[in-house]
Amino acid sequence: MFFSKRKISQNGNSSPENSHNRKKNYIIAEDKPFPALVDMGVFTKDGKVAKPMYDKFRQINRFAEIIDDAVKDIPKGGKPLRVMDFGCGKSYLTFVLYHYLTEIKGIETEMLGLDLKADVIEKCNAAAAKYGYKNLRFETGDIGSASMNGKLDMAVTLHACDTATDYALFNAVMRGADMIFSVPCCQHELNGQMKTENFSILTRYGIVKERIAALCTDSIRANLLEVCGYRTQLLEFIDFEHTPKNILIRAVKRKTSEENRKMYLSEAEKLIEEFSFEPTFYKLLKEEGKL
Repeated sequence: MFFSKRKISQNGNSSPENSHNRKKNYIIAEDKPFPALVDMGVFTKDGKVAKPMYDKFRQINRFAEIIDDAVKDIPKGGKPLRVMDFGCGKSYLTFVLYHYLTEIKGIETEMLGLDLKADVIEKCNAAAAKYGYKNLRFETGDIGSASMNGKLDMAVTLHACDTATDYALFNAVMRGADMIFSVPCCQHELNGQMKTENFSILTRYGIVKERIAALCTDSIRANLLEVCGYRTQLLEFIDFEHTPKNILIRAVKRKTSEENRKMYLSEAEKLIEEFSFEPTFYKLLKEEGKL
């Protein structure tokens, strides 16, 4: 016999426990659509979350939750938050982030999206103008050519392929970004370098080697950010393409002791030595005397 969960109401009658019908308090609310999400197809034109897009809607909110925890102490009415999105692509989450910071959190924000594809940048600028996002703009170019000079408050890099993530992280560190949010993708570099005598079992099977190399890549990146003075976390993040590449690096500036810096660097260098790695992020920081 099948028994369903039931709860007893105050009048003594029982009723089904329809927990799935309970409305969840999302940061990006279900009943407050904004034009960017309508254009993405996440919301319908009549203001409801499109059923086939509900997973994406939850993923957007997962991203907002991760950001929210880092910006909760930023006061309203202060100087504009300077944000750069490296390798912004079609900028789905860039528009979400700008809306979240300005409309939901009430934080004045100056944001620049940077990408190499001129046609994509043209469309992004047109969309920003359409939405009235006056302090969100996009430029064609690589990381070194950005017109937003000086210190950054926040650096974002989502699905930058392979070592593009390393260059973005390095640029963020060098520009003193207080917060860094990165979803790495395609960690090929260390997979091609990986050699070891002590742990050959980890390099024998292609799929194991690929996954271990990817995890080593992001572990080294996280430790090196700690060395540079960030409290760093590796968080689960399900991206829009539903790929296994679902780690988000969240790094927030903090004071750290020299003892801790040495510990994080030693751990990274032991891993690098064991597997004969030559990580780009490590080399860039080493060349600049940051390690």
